[in-house]
Formats: sequence, C-alpha cells, structure tokens
Amino acid sequence: MKIQAFIFNPFAENTYVVWNETSRHAAIIDPGCNSEREKSLLTDFIRNNNLEIKHLLNTHMHIDHSAGNAFIEDRFDIATSCHPADTYLAGHLTQQAQMFGFPYSGKDIDIKNPLSDGQTLNVADSECRVLHIPGHTKGHSAFYFPKHDLVFSGDALFHLSIGRTDFPGGDYSTLIESIENKLLTLPRQTIVLPGHGEKTSIGFEQTSNPYL
Repeated sequence: MKIQAFIFNPFAENTYVVWNETSRHAAIIDPGCNSEREKSLLTDFIRNNNLEIKHLLNTHMHIDHSAGNAFIEDRFDIATSCHPADTYLAGHLTQQAQMFGFPYSGKDIDIKNPLSDGQTLNVADSECRVLHIPGHTKGHSAFYFPKHDLVFSGDALFHLSIGRTDFPGGDYSTLIESIENKLLTLPRQTIVLPGHGEKTSIGFEQTSNPYL
C-alpha cells in the first residue's frame, strides 16, 4: 500500500491518499483541501497516478479535515464515510467555517456511509479496521491497517501530544480513555499518521508522550 500526504488549509491539516499499486484502488482520508490550488493539487495527483477513488474516509468532521468533502463527493461521485456521531458537525460545516474565520465556499454535507466501531473495510485492497475513539469529537475514529502496521489517528493522538477537547463535543477524560484503550493497545511498531504534524509510533508515544 502506498501513501501520499498533503498539507492543506491554514490549519496545516494532513490529507492522505492511500492506494494499491496494482489495482490503483484508492481512498482519500480527511480531505482538507479548500482553495482551488489545493483541490487541483489533489485531483492532479489522483489523475496522474491513474487512481480510482473507492472510499472517502473522515476521522471526524471538523472543518479543517472536511473542507474538501463536498468537492470530492461531487468530483468522484462518492459518499462520505464517517462515524454518525459527527453528523451534526457535517451538517454545520459552513457554521464552523464562520466561527473560525475560515474562507469556506463549500456546503454542508450528510454522512451517507456511517461507520461503526470495529467495522472492517476493504480500503486500497487492504483490511482497514474502524476504531471509534471519541474525545476530540463524539464521532472521532481512527483507521487501522494491521497488515501494514499503520493507524491514521486524526486529531486524537499526535507526536508528543493529544487532541484538543475544548470544542463542542470534546471531553478530556473520554479522549484519554479512548487513546489508552484503543490506540496504545496496538502493536508498538504501529506507525501513527496524525491529522497534523509529523508521524510517530505507538511505542514512542507509550513511553514519551507527556500527556499520557
């Protein structure tokens, strides 16, 4: 499985494209592309690599992670997959943008493919497990690829940090419980690809993260 990361929008959000080198089946995770330039960077990459977008996955529906959802849905005729506990956030993207002074020209969306904790998906022809890890938002999830020792942690776990819990729907104790029970129990060699910043590993965060 191949992975390409993009850093999009004023919040420096990590958008990921994952794909199978043989079939070219691909998924977009947390499309934060907002400007026309960012949208072109993403779609040009997809076109130049002959990728077929099969999944549009969101760890959560904060505007910095979902500014490109409406565009991707229309461009590739695909529905958003996310935990339904973030339905309210998805339906209020324009309001979120106004709150943060974010120049969003898209629209509010529906979560048409609701995900559940423990659900297994076939993403880029690899097993992907949905881990519901609320705390940053009520519906926040991580996407774990056991065969590849990879987890996309969204805004729950970062390199030497954790996600904010002071937004509506956030809860500190819930986030800590989620991280300890769902993420830190993964194999130590698991690479963590977060929603912001550099990659890390479960083993490193177990021993070095000052918030855990």
